[in-house]
Amino acid sequence: MAHEPPAEHVRRYYDAHAADYDRQMQFIERRVLGQHRGWATSQASGDVLEVAVGTGLNLPLYPAAVRTIVGVDNSDQMLARAQQRISASGLANCRLLRANVTSLDWADGSFDTVVSTYSLCAIPEPGPALREARRLLRGHGLLVLVEHGPARGRLARAIQRLVNPLSVRLQADDLLRDPVRLARESGFDVLRCERAGLAGVVYLVLAAKPPAAS
Repeated sequence: MAHEPPAEHVRRYYDAHAADYDRQMQFIERRVLGQHRGWATSQASGDVLEVAVGTGLNLPLYPAAVRTIVGVDNSDQMLARAQQRISASGLANCRLLRANVTSLDWADGSFDTVVSTYSLCAIPEPGPALREARRLLRGHGLLVLVEHGPARGRLARAIQRLVNPLSVRLQADDLLRDPVRLARESGFDVLRCERAGLAGVVYLVLAAKPPAAS
């Protein structure tokens, strides 16, 4: 039997778990990750693209000064819940789109900020997704990441390595992707990285699109 393509595996997982996603994230953020969504949204300005917007947990947290917010995701069920959150919050400057985050239709330089929270772990091709984000950012635009990744300590990282194959297969969640390395390899200048959460598994990253070569 042919293996299911990674993107389809992720889509099917989140379609199946959309109804429980908010509750699960609230639990893990309270016990392990911490509350960092407000930090991510506070860094945004101008026209914002949020990749893997999910159920829209970040959407009500953006500053009023943000001009527009576009959220993209490949799960219809997650987007349906994000749309409910937009309607309930009365957010007039938000719109949603089902799309593959590695290949989006906007022209180069369409956004001032790209935001990603806890999504690089599940995107099958995080490098191409970040390079697409860089293409879509205007000059000196900001990439804002709140992601989990390898823990600080050797013991915690060893545990992550042990459970990671099961996490990827059952939850479409790679525990070992380093968002700082991925951002740098995708052509961003990393301006700031702070560690947070249990065992330092959370990375709070600000990165900038470098100036175009003359």
